[in-house]
Order: sequence, then C-alpha cells, then structure tokens
Amino acid sequence: MKSYFSFLLCLFPLLLLAQNTRLIVQSRDSNLIQLNEVVLSANVILGSKYQAKNRTGSAFYISPQELATFYYTDINRVLRAVPGVSFYEEDGFGLRPNISLRGTSPERSAKITLMEDGVLIAPAPYSAPAAYYFPSVARMQAVEILKGSSQVQYGPFTTGGAINMISTQIPDSFNASLLASYGSFNSGRLHAKVGDAKEHIGYMVEYLNFNSDGFKKLDTGGNTGFDKNDLVAKFRLNTAKDAALYQGLEVKFQYSDEDSNETYVGLTDSDFKATPYRRYAGSQTDEMINEHIQLMATHLLAVSDNFHITTNAYYNGFSRNWYKLDGVTLGGERRGVSEILSNPDENIDYLQLITGEQDTAADALLVKANNRKYISKGVQTKLDYHWYGEKTFHDLEIGLRYHYDEEDRYQWVDGYGIANGIMQLTSEGTPGTDANRISAAKAFAGFALYKLTYNDLTLTPGLRYEDISLNRTDYGTNNIGRTNSDVSFRENTSAVWIPGMGFNYNLDRFSIFGGVHKGFSPPTSKVGEKAEKSINMELGSRFTYNGLSGEIIGFYNDYSNLLGSDLAATGGTGSLEQFNAGEVDVMGLEVLLNYDFLSGHKSFKLPLTLAYTLTDTEFKNSFGSSEDIWGEVTAGDELPYISKHQLNATLSLEHPSYSINLSGRYNGEFRTRAGTGSIPSNELVPSSFILDASGAYHLNSHASITGNIINMLDEVYAVSRVPAGLRPGHPFGAYLGIRLQY
Repeated sequence: MKSYFSFLLCLFPLLLLAQNTRLIVQSRDSNLIQLNEVVLSANVILGSKYQAKNRTGSAFYISPQELATFYYTDINRVLRAVPGVSFYEEDGFGLRPNISLRGTSPERSAKITLMEDGVLIAPAPYSAPAAYYFPSVARMQAVEILKGSSQVQYGPFTTGGAINMISTQIPDSFNASLLASYGSFNSGRLHAKVGDAKEHIGYMVEYLNFNSDGFKKLDTGGNTGFDKNDLVAKFRLNTAKDAALYQGLEVKFQYSDEDSNETYVGLTDSDFKATPYRRYAGSQTDEMINEHIQLMATHLLAVSDNFHITTNAYYNGFSRNWYKLDGVTLGGERRGVSEILSNPDENIDYLQLITGEQDTAADALLVKANNRKYISKGVQTKLDYHWYGEKTFHDLEIGLRYHYDEEDRYQWVDGYGIANGIMQLTSEGTPGTDANRISAAKAFAGFALYKLTYNDLTLTPGLRYEDISLNRTDYGTNNIGRTNSDVSFRENTSAVWIPGMGFNYNLDRFSIFGGVHKGFSPPTSKVGEKAEKSINMELGSRFTYNGLSGEIIGFYNDYSNLLGSDLAATGGTGSLEQFNAGEVDVMGLEVLLNYDFLSGHKSFKLPLTLAYTLTDTEFKNSFGSSEDIWGEVTAGDELPYISKHQLNATLSLEHPSYSINLSGRYNGEFRTRAGTGSIPSNELVPSSFILDASGAYHLNSHASITGNIINMLDEVYAVSRVPAGLRPGHPFGAYLGIRLQY
C-alpha cells in the first residue's frame, strides 16, 4: 500500500540544515532580499515572484520578463516550466487547452479555477465549466498559479489549484509598444498597446491579432488555421494618492473573436505513421466561430493604509458554434467519429467515407452545429485588514461573491454526401432539433483567511463556503420555439464548508512550508449527484545555497469521490453528465531548481532552470463507466491523460544587448483509458522531447529584433487521441519579429 507520509519523511532531514534567522529568498534575477510583509493589490493572487516564494502554499508567478522570453501565444508552452502542471495538447496552437493541476482531470481545464484579473473566466464555471474559451496569453502581463493549501480564497474548484491571468495594467506614465512577427505556415501576429496615467485619471488600450494558415494538410486543400482578435480597453478615475480616503474606479472592456478551421477528427495509427499532418476530406467543413465579451468594474477603497476594500462587478458573454463532423451513417446505422477512428479495422467502410475514398449517399456524413451561448456574471468584494504587534504581523481577508451563469444549447445536425472527395450539403438541419436546453447555476461563496506571522513562523488558517443551486431546463427537440409547457426540469443543490491550513517556517536560506485543505468540485444538475471531494496535503521546502535556489514539494490528494465527465472533447457523447469514479489517490513530487553559471559577471548571465514533476495515480475501487469514457476500471488502475514524468529545462544567455534562450520539455507517455502496466498501443500517447529556441537583439532602448523557433528538432510526435484519433503536435516553425516601445 502506498504511503504518502513515509514519502514525506524523506524531506525532513533537510531540517538539519536549519539555523534560526529571518527568511531570505532568492529569485532567478534578484539578489538576496529581506522579507517584508506586503498587502497584495487588487485582482491578483501573488503579484510578484517575491510573494510566490513566501506563500504558505505552493505558488508560481510567471513574470512579464519571462513571458517576453519566448513570446508564446500558446498557454501550454507558457505553463510547461511550472512544476505540478500537466496538460495534453489538441490543436498545436493552444486555442483550447486541457490543463491539470496536481493530477486533476485535464479535459478542457474543467477541474481548475480559471480567472482573469481575479474574476472567474470560464464560460460557465459552475453549470458548464469546460473551458471552450481561454484568454489569449499573448496579451497577458503575468500569469499566477496557485496549488495546494491555503487556496480557500479561490473557488469553486479547490482540489488542484487556481490560475489567474493578469491582463495588461494601466501604466504609471505614458507607455506605447508594438510587436509584429511573421513566420512559418503564413503565421502572423500584431500586438499594439498604449496607455498613460495622470494624477486622477489613467487609461490603456490594447489590440492583438494572431493568425495562421495551419500546419495540417486537408486532402482537398484549404486553410486549416485560425484568425483571432482581441481588443481590451481600461479606464480609471481615482482620488489623489495622498487623499485621506483613497478611492479608485477602473472599468475594463474586452472583446475577442475567433474563426478557426479546427476539427475533432484526428487520424488512425497507420495514417498518423504515414502522414501525421494529414486532415481527412470528411473534416473539410469543420469550423469553430466564437465571440467573447467581458465588462468589469473594479472599485478600490483604502480606508487607511491597513484597511482596503476591493469590489468587482463583472459580466462575461460567450457565444460559439463549432461546426464539426460528428458521425457517419451507413446502411441505416450511425457510428460516432471517435468509435470509428479508435477501431478502424472493424469500421473500415465507415472510415472510407470519412477519408473520401468512397463516395457516399445523401446524409451519410453528419455534421453537428454545436451551437451554444454562455453567460457568467456576478459581484464580489474583499476586505483586507492588517495590523502589527511587537513581534507579529496579522492579516485578515474576508471575501463574498454572488454569481450566476448559464449555458444555452440550441443545436442541430446537417447531412452531407461526399463525391470525389468534395462534401455537398444534402439536408439542412433545423436549429434546436439536436439539443435544446439551458443549464444554469446560482452560487454564493464566502471565505475568511487569517495570516499570523510570529518571528519566523507563519500560519494561515482559512475557511470557504460554497452554496450552489444547479438546474437544467430541457425543452426537447420537438419544441424548438420553447413554447410548450411540457418540458423536463431538474435541480440539484450543494452546500459545503472548505477548510484549509497552511504554514511556513523560515530558517537561514531555507524554509519549510506545507498544509492541508479540503478539495471540492461542484456536481452537475443531475438529481442526487454528489460533489467531488478530497483531502489534500503538501509538504515542501524552499532554499538557496551558493547561487542554487529552488523548491521541493511532495503532495498527496486523497479523493473520496472523484467525478468523471462525459465530454465530446474526450471521445464521449458530449452530454456533460458526470459519473462517480469513487476513491482515487494522487501523489507526487515537484522539483524546481535555478542556477546562474555566470553569477556575479558584469555583462553576462547564464541562468538554468529545471522543473520536474512526478505524478502517481491509482483508483482504489473497481467500476464501469456507462459513458465508456474510461472503460472498465479495476482497483489499482492509473488515471488516463496524466503523464507520470515531466521534465522541463530552460537555459539562457543574457547580455544587455541580446539574449539567446533554449527550452526543452520531456513529456512522459500517458494512457488514454484507465489501466495498469504496459499501455496497449491503441491507448498510448508516446513520450516526446521538444526543443524550442528564442532570441532578441536590442537595437537600442526602443527597438528590438525578436525570433523564435518552435520544435527546433522538427520532431513528429502525437499529443493526444482525443477528441477522435491521433493528433500531431506543432512541427518545426520559425518566426521573426520586431518590437518597438516607448
């Protein structure tokens, strides 16, 4: 039997290095600094690397400088250097990421708390949390990742952790910049922003476009890429900074749209081996179109230097229609695309219709208009009061949030025939005849977190409360006008207290931290369905010694009730129904090391960062998932979609006039269905090692030439078998750009 506690005992010998002094920390690009208590600003979790390194729980802050190292537009590549973060890719560009924190189910990032500027950003985080919208990381100023204990401030998903994307802030003085790049696959990016601030007013306007023709090749030819736009505007009014009662009101507007020729259709194993970047003819009409809008107002009231009240009112609207091949009908029998591609030998006649090798009858190819609209809105307020004793620091945070969200499905299916590889519409579906329902949620959440620092010891007890009401109104596929009174209605409720406790003890160049907290994930509206619950523990150490700094963390998540989801994105039916997976253990190790080989040199730096994650999972009971997502599960099986080993290394040569950077990631193999032992070939996504490179040459303080290379070694590698069939990662791509700033 696995024992987490025996595993943690191996960390305690580190205590022998301890001496009783104040905490000293060291980041990759800073000298040793003395710890001072800092109250965080509005809309951020951490606010800096300094704060991340001194939290009682595990935390990571990706700074503006680090985001600018590779100028990634793919959130997967941004997060790969963070220990404890797992993901599997889907489209090669990170448009719809599948992110896991400490072994949570990664599908559509549905089991982690996603935020932008401290506000929930998933389209419907309670009623339909699958993140088909994800903010563009290319326009972010910083990214914050919180894992482990003392995360009771952020919910509703508290098992794995939270990710907060910090958008471009209003500058303190006039600032303007332009970044433009172009490269492989006719890929381009244009990112422009301008902002200024005076004594009582400030503003920022930002525009981002990135696009590509795509690296996949349709059998019939055509664009397989995307075009995405983002517009953000912020405006602030505030009193004088030295006013007796400081107040500030900031209004934010964000709009984005996307048109991507993306598909759920992948490849069979044999076709992937022969032509990994191929797209079958049957996917030629597949297209995702979406729009997102965010309106947000933030009011900050500084009653005194020690007492702040921050209030956010927010509205997120998201509409999308993913028009995609969903099934094939032959001889009156329909089979799903995932079923066909996962077992091509038994479905060869169906596969030949998808590939266009055989002409079809009318309505043989069924293309689903997966049309949905989302609303997410609410108001939240946070009170932060801190005070000092002779040897103590106290901080009390109290937060309240009322939230409403909904998902409106109004879908239909069109029938197509295919002749000589070209699809022709043969029957047009009627909107509302495939799915016609609204799922909604109302939630009240509150938390209290108390921080006590006495000499070298910090304690952070906290408590969160979630009261959730979920419902679904199904109007039926024969009631497209939603006029009949004969509708199906169901409702489920969940109320839970979520406690947590973290600690941090500071020693000379060394600290011990850890904690325990309750993990929670809301159920769906299915009557009687229970929430996902777990007990989560961590123990770790942060250290610095002779220029080497880093952290080592052990974690253990003990699920008493893990929930699986029926998502089309993972080969399911797309009903979003959840099912009970019972007891599961997830344990692991996270290691982060930083070292500058040229520390102390006047002109050059040569920093190396290593990040390693071990994630070990085990089902504790046997069951069969009726939705056939995980298949028959036997006690002892491992969770699917989670790599056991991940390693990332980043090496940079930095000079005031230029920089050169290399980033390599090893992603271990993972299984796509629950199991143990060697992975069957038709359930395997093999391991891969991908090397990226970037560089910049600074012409002067206002202009730089930038370049980056994705998949420098041009490795052909598979990233997943979902939604349907094997999918390739991004091939070799080279991009050149220019950055202007003032």
